[in-house]
Amino acid sequence: MLDRYARELFSAIFTPVARLLQRMGVTPDMVTLIGSLGACLGALVGYPLGQLFWGTLVITIFIFSDIVDGVLARLPDADGNPPIRSEGAQQWGAFLDSTLDRVVDFAIFGSLAFWYFTGGQRVDIAALCLLCLCLGAVVSYARAKAEALGLKANVGIAERGERILAVLLFAGLVGLGLSPWVLYGVLWLLALASLFTIFQRVGLVRAQTRD
Repeated sequence: MLDRYARELFSAIFTPVARLLQRMGVTPDMVTLIGSLGACLGALVGYPLGQLFWGTLVITIFIFSDIVDGVLARLPDADGNPPIRSEGAQQWGAFLDSTLDRVVDFAIFGSLAFWYFTGGQRVDIAALCLLCLCLGAVVSYARAKAEALGLKANVGIAERGERILAVLLFAGLVGLGLSPWVLYGVLWLLALASLFTIFQRVGLVRAQTRD
């Protein structure tokens, strides 16, 4: 839901940044790679050290590349001509973006789980992080598999945007002093919402495959 309603707003905000990158000769794939690498480093370095706020801040800065690369790919050239990208280039960009999104998800939830298994000393929160990671992977897989079969499964109350926003927001607030119990509750809600989204997508695909 967040992806559909907020992407247009953020696209307008980041268009000047995309234009600057275009003039510098930066490609959408370069933005995707750098953004994903930065987000992973923020998670893999910050969270295991217990720096939940600073880790979240770094991740948040780089994760906006997921919007910037799309805006950059759609920008007209300096002469006002529409962007020319072959079908193969578009498919490669979509594949790269989707694959690296999964890598970033694993880095965020996995690193947060590592902290709570060790220095954070909250095995329950760590286990919930892993549960959310697994359910989120199934949510993404359900859509990818449906689309590979020529079907639609783009429904759900807990798509990637909602999952990442929730975990980053509350992990960062815990880093500023908020009780970890709040994060515990949010992760439970996130897990249940992800499970519900899986059922939504399975139901939609089943409806499309009935005779």
